[in-house]
Amino acid sequence: MKPIIVTNNNKTWEKYHDAYKVFFIEGTYMEVLVTVRDWIHKGHQLLTHPLSGSIKPNETPYKSILVSDIQKEMHMDSLIIIEESMHTAKKFMEMKKTPVWSEDILEDFREVDCRLLDSAIQSII
Repeated sequence: MKPIIVTNNNKTWEKYHDAYKVFFIEGTYMEVLVTVRDWIHKGHQLLTHPLSGSIKPNETPYKSILVSDIQKEMHMDSLIIIEESMHTAKKFMEMKKTPVWSEDILEDFREVDCRLLDSAIQSII
């Protein structure tokens, strides 16, 4: 099984698009979560936690999530996790909006997100 990567991080796309199916979203952190939720409704399963890492959803604009490539019946645990993650992310974003970061800081966030994904992929292989 080769996982599918759902991301809004162009660094992740650049690194993995030749080796994996990468679904790139030109959108927000929350749009990544919504897309993953929609895929779970279609029978994909979460392979990484949507809130992995120590950076809060209102701090970084980037998120990469692994889902199964195989569609089966809807996986209820995945649905519960993504719904709770969406609720948590929304709560953080309502408390404080994501700052307008400099390009250097955005690059740091892209790197952190990509490295978290690197680690997740290594643990699945």
